Amino acid sequence: MNFDRFSKGIGGVALAATLVTGCSGGGSRPELPPATFVANREGPGEEYIIGPMDQLNIFVWRNPELSAKVQVRPDGRITVPLISDMPAVGKTPAMLADDLKIALGEYIKDPIVSVIVENFQGTYSQQVRIVGATEKPASIPYRANMTVLDAMISVGGLSEFASGNRARLVRYDKTTGRQREYKIRLGDLLKNGDVSANVRLEPGDVIIIPESMF
Repeated sequence: MNFDRFSKGIGGVALAATLVTGCSGGGSRPELPPATFVANREGPGEEYIIGPMDQLNIFVWRNPELSAKVQVRPDGRITVPLISDMPAVGKTPAMLADDLKIALGEYIKDPIVSVIVENFQGTYSQQVRIVGATEKPASIPYRANMTVLDAMISVGGLSEFASGNRARLVRYDKTTGRQREYKIRLGDLLKNGDVSANVRLEPGDVIIIPESMF
């Protein structure tokens, strides 16, 4: 009799452990707080970092022959009059302007340089990628106050066989150095108009949309 009670006790502990393990798996991803469709107060995003294929307008005051419109090469560098192979990727426009000022200082006195990003792609860490069951999977530049709804409009919404409410958002957590996954309800947002399912995005987010099993 004592042995039976002991066996049942062990079985109960094992069952409880199994349930806990199941609950801590991928099926219990946390949800992010909802975002408003139009922010009450629009705030600036993080300082822009130049990426490959960005279009730059480089202006050198009183030296139009040194000014140029250039595209950042895939190797992350640019070439302008008097300067070849200047690294550009990973810098802010102000940082690149300072580097160009130093380089041009060898040829002209106290150059005043400004860098304007006219057509941007951004670094991979600043892009939002949408993959899986969407009309056109894509990597799109992040912009300040961007939401899931903005991203889904950019890629044409869900495909016919998408399981929108099983979608997940993968985000890099700078504080822990790890990736975290969140549940996002794209079906509720896009098909039912549930505004609580619209969440704010961050640079580098990845949205993964699985197909329906049926």
